Amino acid sequence: MPIIRHEISIHAPIQVCFDLARTVEVHEGKTLLTKQIAIEGITFGLMERGDFVTWETTHLGMKQKLTSQVIEMVKPYRFTDAMVRGAFHSFKHTHEFI
Repeated sequence: MPIIRHEISIHAPIQVCFDLARTVEVHEGKTLLTKQIAIEGITFGLMERGDFVTWETTHLGMKQKLTSQVIEMVKPYRFTDAMVRGAFHSFKHTHEFI
């Protein structure tokens, strides 16, 4: 399974970064290429463990619907979401904050 790592340094309190990363509105339309919007499940506010969200987005030039669930949360250090329905065989995304 391929692993993609991306790091970014933000000079802000860990709780602020943690909350922004799990705020649905922050992820909507974050790039002009994907035009991502939340259409089902939690569609606004902070995602919590167990929450589902279905995103309508464009990946690889194709409009898609991807549903993910927050499967792990250790506030304010880490949360993981996993695709439960969508075009990919599997997709797991861990957000870590230090």
